[in-house]
Amino acid sequence: MSDSLKAFNTYIRTIERELALGNATEHTHRSALKALLESLGDGVVATNEPRRVECGAPDFVLTRGSIPIGYVEAKDIGKSLDEAERSEQLQRYRDSLTNLVLTDYLEFRWYVEGERCLVSRLGTPTRDGKVTRDKAGIEAVTWVFDDFLSRHAKSVGTPKELAQRMARLAHMIRDLIIAAFERESEGGSLHAQLADFRDNLIPDLSVEQFADMYAQTIAYGLFAARCTNSGGKGFTRQNAAYLLPKTNPFLRKLFNDIAGPDLDDRIAWLVDDLAQLLAQADMEAVLKDFGKRTAKGDPVVHFYETFLTAYDLKVREMRGVYYTPEPVVSYIVRSIDHLLKTRFNRSQRLMDANTLILDPAVGTGTFLYMVVNEIHDVLVSQGQKGLWNDYVAEKLLPRIFGFELLMASYAVAHLKLGLLLQETGYQFKSDQRLGIYLTNTLEEAIKHSETLFAQWITEEANAAAEIKKELPIMVVLGNPPYSVSSLNRGEWIDTLIEDYKQGLHEKKLNIDDDYIKFIRFAQWRIDQTGYGILGFITNSSYLDGLTHRRMRECLLESFSEIYILNLHGSSRRGERAPENIKDKNVFDIQQGVAIGIFVKEPDKSEKTRVYYADLWGMREKKYQALFELDIDKTDWQELTPTTPYLFFVPKDFSLQEEYEKAWSIVDYCQIFQSALNTDRDELFLDFDRNILKDRMQVFFSKNYGEDFKERYRVYPSSSYDIEARRDQTKFEEGNIRHCLHRPFDECFLYYDPQLTSRPVFKAMRHMLRSNIALICARQTKEDFAVLVTSALCTHKIVTVYDRSFVFPLYLYPAEQEIASGLYQPEERRPNLNPEFIKVFSEKLNLKFIEGGKGDLEETFGPEDIFNYAYAIFHSPTYRSRYAEFLKIDFPRFPLTSDRELFKVLAAKGAELVALHLMESPKFNSLITRYPIVGPNQVGTVRYDETNQRVYINKSQYFEGVSPQVWNFHIGGYQVCQKWLKDRKGRTLTYDERVHYQRVVIALKETIRLMEEIDQLIPNWPIE
Repeated sequence: MSDSLKAFNTYIRTIERELALGNATEHTHRSALKALLESLGDGVVATNEPRRVECGAPDFVLTRGSIPIGYVEAKDIGKSLDEAERSEQLQRYRDSLTNLVLTDYLEFRWYVEGERCLVSRLGTPTRDGKVTRDKAGIEAVTWVFDDFLSRHAKSVGTPKELAQRMARLAHMIRDLIIAAFERESEGGSLHAQLADFRDNLIPDLSVEQFADMYAQTIAYGLFAARCTNSGGKGFTRQNAAYLLPKTNPFLRKLFNDIAGPDLDDRIAWLVDDLAQLLAQADMEAVLKDFGKRTAKGDPVVHFYETFLTAYDLKVREMRGVYYTPEPVVSYIVRSIDHLLKTRFNRSQRLMDANTLILDPAVGTGTFLYMVVNEIHDVLVSQGQKGLWNDYVAEKLLPRIFGFELLMASYAVAHLKLGLLLQETGYQFKSDQRLGIYLTNTLEEAIKHSETLFAQWITEEANAAAEIKKELPIMVVLGNPPYSVSSLNRGEWIDTLIEDYKQGLHEKKLNIDDDYIKFIRFAQWRIDQTGYGILGFITNSSYLDGLTHRRMRECLLESFSEIYILNLHGSSRRGERAPENIKDKNVFDIQQGVAIGIFVKEPDKSEKTRVYYADLWGMREKKYQALFELDIDKTDWQELTPTTPYLFFVPKDFSLQEEYEKAWSIVDYCQIFQSALNTDRDELFLDFDRNILKDRMQVFFSKNYGEDFKERYRVYPSSSYDIEARRDQTKFEEGNIRHCLHRPFDECFLYYDPQLTSRPVFKAMRHMLRSNIALICARQTKEDFAVLVTSALCTHKIVTVYDRSFVFPLYLYPAEQEIASGLYQPEERRPNLNPEFIKVFSEKLNLKFIEGGKGDLEETFGPEDIFNYAYAIFHSPTYRSRYAEFLKIDFPRFPLTSDRELFKVLAAKGAELVALHLMESPKFNSLITRYPIVGPNQVGTVRYDETNQRVYINKSQYFEGVSPQVWNFHIGGYQVCQKWLKDRKGRTLTYDERVHYQRVVIALKETIRLMEEIDQLIPNWPIE
């Protein structure tokens, strides 16, 4: 009998004995399985460490010597392996571990690279504790384990594959660290290290973010070490720290502490697997193009981007990490080079030994890479290559600096610049480091540390602090992160950013985005030097945002010249390129971007000059233009920013005096607010009242599982603790109300001021009774629009990306006003400013009445005013004539003294109001057809212009929808398309199919009435 057959027979008999006891669990059989595994391969050790398993490791880690060879996850006999295979745990293992066996002690499933390869079974358990053996089972299982134990991981030979494999393992390492942290006492090593990072680098670092940093340090520390280890022979975690480049002393120290010989055993097994992956990788092939520029961009950065995307896209987005395309970097670097000579008389330009350069968000080092490359090319072109080695050591490295907060990108930047310098022929001295520091640019304090671990962090941060505080940095350049939910909330930068908020008096300020903080830092740094150049590519929102006006004023105060190259590319702002050419972003992001170059010349007192240029088109066209242009060759338009907004984009304000004579809607109303926001629309809104009711009852019962919590986001966010708010109230069916959610699209809303995230009850309480309200935006990049509602409404009605505001026409008394006897419960009053009423009454020579409509011969009422304003706002000439003003503030409407004009416009407005409230008699006769019987389920929506049909699926359609109606927009919404798009997958009810056809009538009549309104107004401005 062979040794393997004996081993299996012994194993099965042991299983039978344990089953016969009647109290066996999956843990009972682990000793037997361990013995079996170790008997099947020479030198194989199967380690089952409960502390590891608690933190998320598989039940067994198999090693030969110090090299991991595979993993085994065991479930109890009788447990479904099909269910286990579908579990999140096994999916995580299959994503990360390339050689894995799943077993219930009798069946064995082998997975390679996440794919199931072989399945075999020893037998089936019986009720009496025996195992009915499969005749061919032992032989089949032997084959499985022969292949499993002899499998050698294939050598990875492409950067993309290695980055993805590294990322999967790093992700799992992160999860292990979180689990280990949760099981560790507060005095444990992980808790101490987190405290050190918080004290010295990122004050509000969460456990999850700490685990990210930890995992990325290990992953990129190993990667950087492997890059210096030719052939990979003998490469292990234990010797990696000694192989790390001396150009990065901080990483050497940090890596040795957190991943060296004393690494927590709960984590070490998987780190060893990552080291083995790197040891077997074909690094010559992986690194073939590293340090070289190619037509497709930077291989090092693409490696990093691939890693970070595969590791966790949320981490990438949270920190706003995006690779800067080379043409953008080239434009900025070459423009700075030009300005150094022409504005500061530095004939050596970037080569000038006294020009200190800082990238405060260095990322993967792309900008500094370009600076070094530009200097090298110039030196070589001058025939001075022989000077390069000494120039780098004495004149270059002492004056170029980069700061970075993300560990992975920090390590990549060191690697990338080190490779570039080696590629140019530079020989590093043994103790020479690169000037790239792991630090938070937006933190100021120089700290002192007690622990050795913290000391390394503080030494790095303090060296960076000395650079940013003491050295006369002249050039600040880069691509700072775009993260609205900024994690940089330190006192120092918050104090600096206050300068951008002074005197704004806004309820909501959009000034805390990271990119704005980095601009503020760069401005401060150049102000400290007294002269210099700032060159950033950033989100473009600061160019014309209303709440950015003080920021623009500060920049005008600091700099002598400002150059804005607007690269556009926003999919959020409703921008239209000239001649309707297609426009794409230079990044894979939704926000539009712009290059800003700010010049501060010393002792210059003249008024700041602002220059502006657009660059529209497809991405490749923009790249080509950026390569061909620099600041000297760009066709600039000089701007004259005017108060109060000081826009950094061209604006036509020639009609400002005329427009400002009109009344702003905020001056004629007493109460208004931004419309309500649930923050959980998927939970609190539904097209079906009964479905919403049932969901709310489940929500209030608290009897729901993780699937419900995930689907409806029933977990706290930074500003909304949904379950805590719910616990302060109870379910009331009367809180289910009609709500306008999108143009012509009402649904059901569960509305409770105690529960709804932003109930805006001050305004919305008046919409809980008979009322109408105007909906408009304060600012928008989309076409101006207004709507009317008689119900509650959410905050994205007339704009896709900006907030909608609601202006109720009538106000109902509050409880205290009723209790005092001042008003009766149903007594309402117009929400109109008395001064406005007085002025308009005198202009029209009509008496104002408190409710409804007047006869317009002697009297006029609040609804007449509403209808008149509604007509004005729908005038195409009004919208085009005052387009620039309607983008930046609440609309104004002119008061006419022409009673007849007021009368006819109020009548047209009344027609529009009836149409938009779906109350018009026009709806009595449908003008479209729905002729095909079918499932009525919305699938792919398409428009057939030839037959004027809107298809809701392959066969069913609404017929008779003109192109003008199909293409009609309200703000950023194409109404006929949006209404159906929001119902994709839904079976339309009879009422919904009729409603859609009525919407078509409403839009057709709106188009007609807008034209008629324009024809009725004899002259502009209205008088």
